[in-house]
Amino acid sequence: MKKRNAWLALLIALGLIAASCGSDSDDTEAGESSDDESSEEAAGDADATPGAGVSVTMGKADWTTEDPNAYVIHNLMEELGYDVTDPADLELGPANAYLAMAQGDMDFWINSWYPGHQSWLEADLPDGSKVGDALTITGEMMLAGGLQGYLITKSFADEYGITSLDDFNSNPEAIAAYDAQDPEPNNGVANIYGCQESWTCDDIITNQILFSGWENIEQTIAGYDAMVAEAVTKADAGEPAIIYTWTPSAYITQLRPGDNVLWLEVEDVIDDSNPSGVDGGAEHDQRPGTATIGADSCPGSDGTCQLGWIAADIQATANTEWLEANPSAAKLLELFEMDVLEVSLLNVEMADGAAVADLAERWIEENRDQVDGWLAEARAAA
Repeated sequence: MKKRNAWLALLIALGLIAASCGSDSDDTEAGESSDDESSEEAAGDADATPGAGVSVTMGKADWTTEDPNAYVIHNLMEELGYDVTDPADLELGPANAYLAMAQGDMDFWINSWYPGHQSWLEADLPDGSKVGDALTITGEMMLAGGLQGYLITKSFADEYGITSLDDFNSNPEAIAAYDAQDPEPNNGVANIYGCQESWTCDDIITNQILFSGWENIEQTIAGYDAMVAEAVTKADAGEPAIIYTWTPSAYITQLRPGDNVLWLEVEDVIDDSNPSGVDGGAEHDQRPGTATIGADSCPGSDGTCQLGWIAADIQATANTEWLEANPSAAKLLELFEMDVLEVSLLNVEMADGAAVADLAERWIEENRDQVDGWLAEARAAA
C-alpha cells in the first residue's frame, strides 16, 4: 500500500505539469528513420557492431536521479559494440564534468541541465578557448523534464498565509518561527535547504536570493539526500521546512505537493543580470519560470504557478571530436529519449532497493521496438 500511494502521488504531481514548461517537440523528427535506404541497410545488418574495438569513457552526475537513463544508454552503446566504462566509475559534479569532457578525459554524459549548465561552458581552458568550444549538446533526452522549485511544509504555510518566498521573507513572525528550528537555529535568518555544492542550482539559488532582495533568507548548502531526509521528517511532523527539489526523482513521493508540502511562488523570476557576479551567471536566467500546477499544490497561483525556475532540458553533452569520430554513438545520443514520468517511477523503485542496472535492462526490453529502431539508425550512420 505504501508503494502504491507513492506511485499515485508521483502520477498526480507529474500529471499536472503542462507542456508549456518547455520546448515544442514538433520541431524534431529525431525518432524517424533518416531515409528509406539507410533503414533498409540497417535492417539487413541488425547485429552489426560499429563500435567494436572502441573504448568509451562515460561519466555520470554525482546525483542519482538520472541513473536509469545513464545505464540505459550505457547498455545500448554496448549493443553497438562499444566498450563503455561503468558510469559509476566516473561520478562528477558539473564543475568537473564539463572540464573533463573538454579535455578529453571523459567522452560524454547524459546529465546536462540546460539552460543552467550553460554557465559551465563559459569557463576558460588553458589555451584561451572556452570549455563549450570543445563540446556539443545533443539529443532531446528529456526536454522540459527537470521541473524544479521550492517546497514548504503545508501546515506552516497555512498557519502564516505564505504562498511565495517573498511572503515568507517579509513576514517577521514566520521568519522567527522558522529560524527557531532551521539548520542554523536562532541566527536571525531563515536557512532554507538549498542545493549541493557545485550542482549549479546552488549558484542559481544564491543569485535568486540576491535578485529578489530576500535579506531574511539564506541557503544551506550541504549533501542533498541528508537535507531531504531532514525536510521530509519536518514536513511529516508539521514543522517548518523549505527545500529546493526537482523531477525526475522519488523526492516528490516523500515531499508530496498538496499533502505535506506546497509549491512556493517567486514574484520576480531571475534574469541574466547575475547579481552574484559568478562566472557564467548570465546563464542562470530562469524566465519565464512558470508551470501549470493545480491550486491545491500551489495555492498562490491561478493554475499557473510562478515557481521561479524554468523546467530544464535534460540532455547529453559530449566531446565534439569524439562525436565526430564515432558517428554511430553520435546518432544514438541524438535519438535517445526517456519519459520523465517513467524515469521518476524508476527512481521510486531505486529508493525501494531495486538495482539500477536491472531496471535499465528491464526498460530496454519493455521498449525493445523503439530501441531497435534507434540502434538501426545508429548502425546505418557508421
